[in-house]
This record gives sequence, C-alpha cells and structure tokens, in this order.
Amino acid sequence: MIKILQYGHGNFLRAFADAYFDSLKKEGAALDVTVVTAIPGENLEAFCRQQNQYHVILRGAQDGRPVETVRKVTALDRVADPFLDPAAYMALAADPELKLIVSNTTEAGICFDPSDPMDGFASVTFPAKLTKFLYARYQSGQPGVYLLPVELIDNNADELKKCVDRYIELWSLPEGFRRWNDQENFYCNTLVDRIVSGWPRDEAVREHLTELIGEEDSLMTVGEPFGLWAVEKKGDIACWLPQGSHDIDVVLTEDIAAYKKRKVRVLNGSHTNLTPAGLWEGASTVYDCMKNGKLRAFLLETLEEEITPFVSPDRAATEAFAASVLDRFENPYLNHQLTSILLNSVSKWRARNLPSFRDYYAQNGRIPPHLTKGFAYLLGIYKWRTDAVTDEPVYRDWFQNGGTVAGFMANESAWGEDLTCYEGFLPQVEAHLRTLEEGGSLL
Repeated sequence: MIKILQYGHGNFLRAFADAYFDSLKKEGAALDVTVVTAIPGENLEAFCRQQNQYHVILRGAQDGRPVETVRKVTALDRVADPFLDPAAYMALAADPELKLIVSNTTEAGICFDPSDPMDGFASVTFPAKLTKFLYARYQSGQPGVYLLPVELIDNNADELKKCVDRYIELWSLPEGFRRWNDQENFYCNTLVDRIVSGWPRDEAVREHLTELIGEEDSLMTVGEPFGLWAVEKKGDIACWLPQGSHDIDVVLTEDIAAYKKRKVRVLNGSHTNLTPAGLWEGASTVYDCMKNGKLRAFLLETLEEEITPFVSPDRAATEAFAASVLDRFENPYLNHQLTSILLNSVSKWRARNLPSFRDYYAQNGRIPPHLTKGFAYLLGIYKWRTDAVTDEPVYRDWFQNGGTVAGFMANESAWGEDLTCYEGFLPQVEAHLRTLEEGGSLL
C-alpha cells in the first residue's frame, strides 16, 4: 500500500493531484490519500456526507468540438481536521506505508515566521507544521518521504526545505534530525499546469453538470482536459509516482526549468502578447480572439516565427506543446477574460515575452514584428485605456503623469534593461502607436 498525505483539499488539488491518484487506483495501484485541512475551521461536512467521493468534470475542445467528460474520484481514504484531532494527525507520521506528501497551501503558504513556537499548531505556518510532523516521523524511526509541493512559486520544494531547515535551527532540534531530513527526505520541485475553474457558480451550468453526473454533488469541480505535472526526479520516486498519462501527464525530469521555460514562453507568453491586441480589437475573452481571423493569425504567426524556435533544441516537442495550447485557447468553456490576463502586464511582458524578443533579435539582427506589435498594443492600452489596467501606479499612471514612450521603454526598473537599445524598436513602437491613435489596426 502506498499512502499519501495531502495538505489541502481545494478545487485544484481535487481536479489535479487527486484525479491522478484516482486514475492510478482504478488502474490497480494500491494507494490511499489522506487529506488534512491546511487552515482551521474548514467545513468538511460535504466530504463526510459524500464519503469523500466527488466528480471532476473536464470541459474542453477536441478537433474543434466541445467535449465534456466525467470522472468519479474515489481515491480519498479520509479527510481529517488536524486542528480538532491533532493526535490522529500526528499518528500518521509513524505510518511505515507513508511515501508521499503533497501540498497546496497557496503561494503565500511556503514561508518562515521566526515567532512560530515549537508547541504551537493552529497559528503557525505550513512549513512549521510540516517540520513538527517530520520530526515526529524521525522520532518514530520511520524512513523519509517524498515531498511534492504544488504551490506556484519557483523552486517550490527548495523553498519549502529552506523553511524547514530554518525551523530546525530556530527550535534547536537535534543534529540527527537535520541529517535525517537532508539524507532521507526528497524535496522534489514541481511544475503544475491545468486550469481549474472549480465549483460552477452559474445555476444553468450547475444544473447541466448535475444532470451529466447523474446525482447531486456538492464537491463537483470543473477543469480543462489538459494536465501536466512535471516533477523533479530524485531517489526512487518513479516507484511511487508513475509517469505517463493518468488523467494528467506526469513527467519525471532532472530539469524542471526546461518545462517552466516552455510553459512561460509558449502558454503565458502568447497570452501576454495576444491580450492587449485582443482588447484593442474588441475581444473580451481568449476564446473570442480564437474566433477572430486576424487575431488568430496574429497568435499563430507569433508562436511559429518568434516564440517556439527559441524555446528548446527539441523543436518537435515545443511545437506539440504549442498545438495543445491552441486547443486550450479554443476551449469554449473557460471564459478566460482578457482583463484578468492584463493584470500586472509590465512584469508579465518582462518575464514572458522579453526573453523571446531578445532571442529573436540576437539571431536575426532585427526586432520581431509580432512581439513588437503586441508591445505597441500594450502601450496603447496603458496610454489611452487605463480603465482596463491594473498594475503598479508608477506604470499604470505613467502616461497620465506626462511620461513619454521613450522614457517608459528606457525604464530599467520596469523592464530590467533599456529597451530603446534594440535598434528600430522605439521608432517602430511610436509608429504603431500613431496608427492606433488614428483609429487604425496593426493586424
């Protein structure tokens, strides 16, 4: 039996990790998931009423047609509240069959607080709770485990271990425990990718999905068909976390950074370049953009000519991922609002698009035309449509406070470098902005 301890029971974990574990279980694997709540006072009544079972509905597009599939998840052995029964929770630490610990405590959950006491629980951070749990496991003489945080921060497992190390030091825990944590526990960085919209709030959609399921389900959760879990390969993790397609695609790799680069440049980068163009041209959602011939062509040409060639030596794998991204963008159920993607676009463009821009420029000796158009659309939104902008005030109000295009592009605190140093970039952006100001289109 493989036992898994999971911190958190939200929509994402239920539609992602638990759907994967359920797929393994239905394929014959002997495993059980024990879920513990990450914050006090959470209502577990629905889990109790439904015997820890629920449905995941994957809604998307396949060959241009909408599809909906239903999976009943039965992998959860129990869902427990460690705040009400801490003794039962800590007893899990002595279970020899425990192999994996999964967590999703939000990006802010992996943090260190020097005021956390060793004898505290409800008010301490997740890493503090985890340190106490691991210490109890060490004291019981059990072997280490594999820790798989899915919080959306860079090097999430490395950051989690740093916090645990700091609590070991803060609480003056034995040197033997420190060595055990270093040598027997495997902190595996992960990258997760699946859009989960969760509980359907629209009454008509909810009624439709209930009919599709065939029964009432207070825990139903909705996501897209695509799912990827890239996990850093350490120790014997392949024995406990099989890779391959099991509802989601699990990849064990020694290079998580390569998967992140691909996701950031292809998925996020194309989103960021398309969004201001779509807003300017009258679209509201990503799906709207995909149904607009000019916007769709703009997206495809940007991907094919200015993004995918610079992601990885394995061009075929990158193009396959890009094809899956197009399927996701065409998902009629996601209703992904462009104004949501526009949030904090300065930092997003710097992280997602500037690397592709820079690579194209280095190889071709000229600015990439489509990324330049996307950038011009972005500045047009910041310049003339600030009602759609949510960003740091210094960027949001730049043009309203008398700032110039040249000054904005030369602002190294915004972009990390002076963008006017790219030959032809500033004059081309200024020319595009004149076209937009006159009511024209760049497509």
